[in-house]
Amino acid sequence: MQILSVQSLEIDEIQIIRFEKFIDERGYFTETYREDDFYGIDELAFIRRYDFLQFNESFSYKNTFRGFHFQWNPHMGKLVRCISGNLLDMAIDIRKDSETFGKIIAYELSGAPDLDYSEWMWIPPGFAHGMLLTKDSYVQYLCSGTYNPRCEGVISPLAEDIDWSLCDKRIAKKIKQAFNKDVLVKERDLQGMTLAQWKSNKASDKFLNID
Repeated sequence: MQILSVQSLEIDEIQIIRFEKFIDERGYFTETYREDDFYGIDELAFIRRYDFLQFNESFSYKNTFRGFHFQWNPHMGKLVRCISGNLLDMAIDIRKDSETFGKIIAYELSGAPDLDYSEWMWIPPGFAHGMLLTKDSYVQYLCSGTYNPRCEGVISPLAEDIDWSLCDKRIAKKIKQAFNKDVLVKERDLQGMTLAQWKSNKASDKFLNID
């Protein structure tokens, strides 16, 4: 696996891992994950504490929103990449003792076949994950925990107390415009918690000082 760069976003724990795709007249080839590369270089030292236990794949139609989801027992970190299509990938800090509690950041991931690179976005435990698909898209997730539906939470994308001050303004505008149109989203997600409701929820105590 040829890792090209590791970049922190506006919240340091959120990382973008860019790796090379080898393109020729037939198409392209790439190693999307290789354990000795992920655990063997200093730039990825933050991820060495995690094992990836569950691999997920989703297909979503254009203008679909999924999120903002998180879980505990076990906590789940996610490596997310776009196989094909395009998505605006988002994370909200839900650690109530964090200086960036309630703040959202976002990054655009593309699965265009002619790009000579692809990217993983690392969202560690302690963050609620959501994404807006701007094209019909296939997405893959490598998860550091196995799914437990009994210990799952949702922050509503309509929660007025989400803090957008750190979010890329161009991406934030796209997201907000989408919710003024016909976005495909589950009612369960729309009815999720506000940040204030989450902060007063007993389960939020399980998200203090997560390593």
